[in-house]
Amino acid sequence: MRPSDQTYNSTNASSSIHSLSPPPPPPPPPHLLHPHHQCIATLKGDSSYTSSLILAGEFLVTGSSDKEIRLRSLSSLAVLDDETPTDDDHDLVVAAGNGAVKALVSSSDNKLIISAHQDHKIRVWKIDHVSKFHRQITHLATLPTLSDRALRLLAPKSRIQVRRHKKCTWIHHVDAVSALALSTDETLLYSVSWDRTLKVWRTSDFKCLESIANAHDDAINAIALSDDGRVYTASSDRRIRVWSRQESDSKTHLLMDTLEKHDSGVNALALTGDGTVLYSGGSDGLILVWTTNEGGGMAAVGALRGHSKSILCLDLLVELVLSGSADKTVRIWTGVGRSYSCLAVVEGHKGPVKCIAAAYDHNYSSANANPASAVSTCLLLYTASLDCDIKVWKIFLPLI
Repeated sequence: MRPSDQTYNSTNASSSIHSLSPPPPPPPPPHLLHPHHQCIATLKGDSSYTSSLILAGEFLVTGSSDKEIRLRSLSSLAVLDDETPTDDDHDLVVAAGNGAVKALVSSSDNKLIISAHQDHKIRVWKIDHVSKFHRQITHLATLPTLSDRALRLLAPKSRIQVRRHKKCTWIHHVDAVSALALSTDETLLYSVSWDRTLKVWRTSDFKCLESIANAHDDAINAIALSDDGRVYTASSDRRIRVWSRQESDSKTHLLMDTLEKHDSGVNALALTGDGTVLYSGGSDGLILVWTTNEGGGMAAVGALRGHSKSILCLDLLVELVLSGSADKTVRIWTGVGRSYSCLAVVEGHKGPVKCIAAAYDHNYSSANANPASAVSTCLLLYTASLDCDIKVWKIFLPLI
């Protein structure tokens, strides 16, 4: 009889047999082979919805439709169960201006938060660590500053003609500031607005360096920056425009290209870290994929199809693309070049998904669930909807 056909046990095994080949590992559980998601917390809103959302260090920072900015501890969210209310006493909350907080951005050290508002202004906030268990948020500046306005009060070049309102204005925006972005070295802040302007601010003193009037023919909805200094702006005029900062004069940005493949307004942009791939989400539910060509410009190479309504937000996490839509879902995509696939569809909101943010859950290990088959990874996904809820999800994905 062949050894493989024998049955051994600890009492009758021959002493000449020192060891046996271990049995084959059990198959991995289904949840490690197929993507799935779990809502671990729902933060209930009242009459206002969350209009902007970012991750900043230890905080989830949200801006509401009624001027409130709230910083929630990520560690407290991690232990919540679904439908469990938060303890607002531990949140940092400020209210400023009038109307919605349209966009948020944080410095790399997460000590500064910059907010864009429907009241046409930009505000800068500082997070102070008073003690190990106590933080406070302080208002540093409102842009444009009073001194900046005074210096340019009589300067004709600071005036721009805004067709949307049929009037002249100065260096300040005259409509909602819709998006913000910081340059890689964080010396420059870029803002875009529904007034169709692109503005550049110096972060050392918050001075407005440049205001590009009529940057688009309609409201500007999104902005993205590459490490090489290129600026991408997306508009309801269906166009994406590419601007380049001149090395001889960092105050001057010139129009380098106009990308015109969308058949509807462009609402969201996401750019890979190396600046070689750009994703743009339109009101028709399509996400176009743009890659750099031999001439250094951008060319559309494909479209991600799956959403049935407008794309409202995009985010990137290494090799993953995340999209939120007016169809109330979030989709997670993966791929390169012209080949993409949808890994997961996250459903649970009762209204359009307005903003998203994601990070890998470094505390999760599939080996803890099944030591023989560590084959999956886990994302923490934060979504905010016009249903006034913020949801926190765990997304389990096979390793790719």
